[in-house]
Amino acid sequence: MTDRTGIIQFAIQDQPDRKSGYTVDDNARALLVALKREDEKKEELAKTFISFLKDAFLPEGSWRNLKLEGKWLAHLDSEDCQGRALLACSIAAASDCEEIKGLAFQMLEKALPAVARLQFPRAKAYAVLGLMNSIPLFGRKGEQLADLARELCESLIYLYNRCKGKGWYWFEDTVTYCNGIIPQALFAYYCYCSDRRAYLTARESFSFLCDHLFAKGYLSIVGNRGWWQRGEEIPKFDQQPVDACSMVLACQEAYQATGDKVYRDLAELAYQWYLGKNINKLPLYNKETGGCHDGLTPEGVNPNQGAEALLSWLYSSQLMKEWQGSETTAVSVGG
Repeated sequence: MTDRTGIIQFAIQDQPDRKSGYTVDDNARALLVALKREDEKKEELAKTFISFLKDAFLPEGSWRNLKLEGKWLAHLDSEDCQGRALLACSIAAASDCEEIKGLAFQMLEKALPAVARLQFPRAKAYAVLGLMNSIPLFGRKGEQLADLARELCESLIYLYNRCKGKGWYWFEDTVTYCNGIIPQALFAYYCYCSDRRAYLTARESFSFLCDHLFAKGYLSIVGNRGWWQRGEEIPKFDQQPVDACSMVLACQEAYQATGDKVYRDLAELAYQWYLGKNINKLPLYNKETGGCHDGLTPEGVNPNQGAEALLSWLYSSQLMKEWQGSETTAVSVGG
């Protein structure tokens, strides 16, 4: 899936679809996966992905998202893209490779001022995790980053308190994609500074999410055919691998914040979604190709095996392996 430019966005079955181009979303995820590798390809791949992020970076401190046939298309830029790239750079800036570390730090330094302008909850959540990682990198300026993280968390808590009601404990009137990232960010902020409001909001909202998504003894992700609208049933399909990764990450962060071992069990259950413990009883991971199917559908599995699915599977696998025998992780991460 990867060439000299970066990781290709889509696949037709198990073959890369070069016409689909490359995104910052995917290459930011790929950078995180590359940095966790333990082989001789680690540095080479990480340099490819950090170089893609650098190519996408604009002087004012933001990233373009989609590169198609050698040209950047601005209409698919998003706040989520900014948050994911910021988070990836915050982790890469602590790399032991000077070239990767230098490029990541340069982008991080220029991108941080724009964080305060983020409007959407998931983008804010990614940014909180990135800020948590950045605080020790910036010396005295770290205090300013901590203040910014606090402001973003307060805005998420405000959204939650404004929206929650009887039987609905969420930040919006619709539960959509990568839902775990929001409580994950609040748990991470609590671990940093013991903010009780962040803890209570994270715990209540994540309990609401887990109570519904694990209700049948396995992870059943919110389907993207309409998403989960307040007061309605949760759509069963299509279920996407990136959401399973989001739940693995959030469960791990919840365990670190609470010490409640139920979250260790739920993290494992979320991971097992890829291996067949799901609504269709079918594995998403394809042993023959090494890829991951793009989702669960009413008919079975989506035959295509694109970058987002593959990276979600790989990152979840790395984190679960890393977590075995360990009670904590060194940095705040996100999918």
